[in-house]
Amino acid sequence: MKLALIAAVFLALFYVPIGTGRFDNALLEAFHLAKWYAREHVLLCLIPAFFIAGAISVFVNQVSVMRYLGAKANKVLAYGVASVSGSVLAVCSCTVLPLFAGIYRMGAGLGPATAFLYSGPAINVLAIVLTARVLGVQMGIARAIGAVLFSIIIGVLMHVIFRKEEKEKAAAQASMPDPGPDRPLWQTALYFTSMVGILVFANWGRPAGDEGVWAAIFNFKWIGTTISAASLGLMLILWFGVTWWKVALTAAAAAILAFIFPEQPMIPFAAAVIGISLTAGSEKGEPSDWLSASWGFAKQILPLLLFGVLIAGALLGRVDREGLIPSEWISSAVGGNSLRANFFASFAGALMYFATLTEVPILQGLIGSGMGKGPALALLLAGPALSLPNMLVIRSVLGTKKTLVFVTLVVLMATISGILFGWIAG
Repeated sequence: MKLALIAAVFLALFYVPIGTGRFDNALLEAFHLAKWYAREHVLLCLIPAFFIAGAISVFVNQVSVMRYLGAKANKVLAYGVASVSGSVLAVCSCTVLPLFAGIYRMGAGLGPATAFLYSGPAINVLAIVLTARVLGVQMGIARAIGAVLFSIIIGVLMHVIFRKEEKEKAAAQASMPDPGPDRPLWQTALYFTSMVGILVFANWGRPAGDEGVWAAIFNFKWIGTTISAASLGLMLILWFGVTWWKVALTAAAAAILAFIFPEQPMIPFAAAVIGISLTAGSEKGEPSDWLSASWGFAKQILPLLLFGVLIAGALLGRVDREGLIPSEWISSAVGGNSLRANFFASFAGALMYFATLTEVPILQGLIGSGMGKGPALALLLAGPALSLPNMLVIRSVLGTKKTLVFVTLVVLMATISGILFGWIAG
């Protein structure tokens, strides 16, 4: 076995096509995409998500999670909450992963957890509005309806397929005592609202126009981020016993850097992240546990995501850039409304990485190259919710079997939806 492995590595190195234009470009695209991902998503998207996931593990009563999202929870309430979560969280398929891992490990049922996993990046209000404006109202409505129904149906099917395990999980949860809440529900709700506010405002993308509600929110994004961060700091002092001067020192450092670098908000944001991490780590009890739990999610998820982004960049490149797979192969395979075209669009979308809102201009270009309406919707329903990087992380949380079933359900349902929409839209 070892000899075969050594021989395989030797042959791979011996025949590696370094020097050919497409291979060299694919390597560059892999690192270009990883660099872009590190700059645009790790600090603003993933780190706040890690903190939220860590807070779920530490500050949320496990019995409360099971009561509302567990295997024995009211199904209408559980799936209703999970299916519309994306209307609040404007996140991509990777940013939702720490939040999904957090609620699943705290006892959420497989059905509601996977409904949340799909809906988080798929039901993004801004993305749906942009889809309607750029690709047409018909496509925007189809995406909105399809995404909500998808999340519920996929969650229910995952529950049914693995119902034996869910019954065992429900039986184990039924024997757990209810310790009662550690603090009032309104305090916990405000605490999480502040962190979600940081995540949403900091990642609010620039809309197509300079007027309207979305543009107004974009102009308010850093003010909203600052207000949410200040609220979080105040709550850490008053409710969690964090030393006040440590929080004040972090706030002062971020404010000074914001004044020095007004056009580079990432600098004070990074300072605030470092400051709150050092502050929480130096405290005892819940704040320290919060940092440890957040770091645990980061260690599990971040390496897999970065590795997946490298592979996706090498294979598929970036927007208007090519990797190992020529873009004309994709364009030529998604014309018309055949089963093959819809399946290929769903499958390709499931492998590609889409940052929030980038799927719309990509589809606009593909439609201009002859992509059918059905395959376009199929890609919209499969692409934002799945990617090669997030599949690697889902596997580490759910295991290989459940991950394969989840991915298969997304691809098959996107394919069927694309065929139906292509037939209705003509």
